[in-house]
Amino acid sequence: MTERLPRSGLLQLAGSVVLLASAWPITKAAISAGAVPLWFAFGRAGFSALSAFALLAALRRLRLPGRQDLPALLAVGALQLAAFFGLAHAAVEFVPAGRTTVLSNVTTIFVVPLSLLLLGEAIPLRRWLATGIALAGVVVLMGPWAIDWSAPGILLGHGFLLLAAASFACAIMAVRRFPPALTMFQLLPWCFTLASLLLLPLALFHAGGWGVWPSASRWSMLYIGGLAGPLGTWCAMQASSRLPVMVSSVGFLATPAAGLLFSLWWLGEPLTPDLLAGTALILLGVGLASRPAPARRTA
Repeated sequence: MTERLPRSGLLQLAGSVVLLASAWPITKAAISAGAVPLWFAFGRAGFSALSAFALLAALRRLRLPGRQDLPALLAVGALQLAAFFGLAHAAVEFVPAGRTTVLSNVTTIFVVPLSLLLLGEAIPLRRWLATGIALAGVVVLMGPWAIDWSAPGILLGHGFLLLAAASFACAIMAVRRFPPALTMFQLLPWCFTLASLLLLPLALFHAGGWGVWPSASRWSMLYIGGLAGPLGTWCAMQASSRLPVMVSSVGFLATPAAGLLFSLWWLGEPLTPDLLAGTALILLGVGLASRPAPARRTA
């Protein structure tokens, strides 16, 4: 029998890649303009909450979460949003925007063992191969051989990014293991609200007071908080719930390649052979993972 992947899930996966990848070079530009990283993360989460509340209220789909929704709400709000935003935005102070996009999205490293241990999901050999090819592309994009590991904050920044990827993977596992009664679209404003409440004390402690958003960074907040953040997060969680876990996690590896291309266009980062080779490997892995399995012959 031929395996058919839902087209809506694949479209949502592509939407999450484009939207979330575009946010990183814009975030880097905002921080370079003087925005405090953790305060920018707090503002991004808070503005996304307001945008999601307004949209759901206008559509008359705003609902209070119930008991069945709590595991998904806590996982997405605390892990995928608060922990991911906080760690990744702290890392972008030390790590270039393109590399931040690469390393913070290697959820596959953690999703593979977690899906085997917690979900018992069968993973065909073809998708193991796809994962290996895509991760090889990530290594090429990251270029660890070209990093000055003795530079201040480099090790800390890369550690933050790996923790951010792990927190995203744990959120994916929680939503698949404990599906909510409400849709993820209806849970979004509550998830972003929880993330804002968790990020606020961290931002106060890290910055030693109230932060500022320079005028040059406010339009970045408008785009990320109003569009890329809520819509990209919704697309990511929908794709994670509708597609096999290996397909969605390998697909998320396209985010680094897209982020580097956005950085190339927006920040003027150079186009290099490793960028081209890494992107090609990731796209090959994504294509192999999402290709339907061949039909089985029956007697």
